Amino acid sequence: MRFVIALLCLIPLAGCGLGAGGDLGVAAGANVLAITTIHRTIPDAVISLVTGKDCSMVRLDENKSYCRHPHPLPPPVPYCTQTLGNATCWADPSQLPDHAPQVAAGPYQLSPLQLANRDRSWP
Repeated sequence: MRFVIALLCLIPLAGCGLGAGGDLGVAAGANVLAITTIHRTIPDAVISLVTGKDCSMVRLDENKSYCRHPHPLPPPVPYCTQTLGNATCWADPSQLPDHAPQVAAGPYQLSPLQLANRDRSWP
């Protein structure tokens, strides 16, 4: 965060004393540096800071939307129990009469790290 603020404060000073058209080269160089380090242009960084979303021209180059949108949560994994001859799956395991053991154990929900990554904003 400090790096972005420092970079934004130094950009107006970078063109001091340059001839006509020299400031375009400085701006292009600053954007190339920003793309290689933070994967977005300087205007993208400003838009991302203002909106709180992860926005980047690099995403447009990859045929994605300009701003990253969180994906909807996956549906809950059904709770399957063994019955006579086959498995019966329940959407809500609290409705089970005897809460039988599950046939196969799997992930029931997203981990806290996955949820944090899903809902992250930039920076």
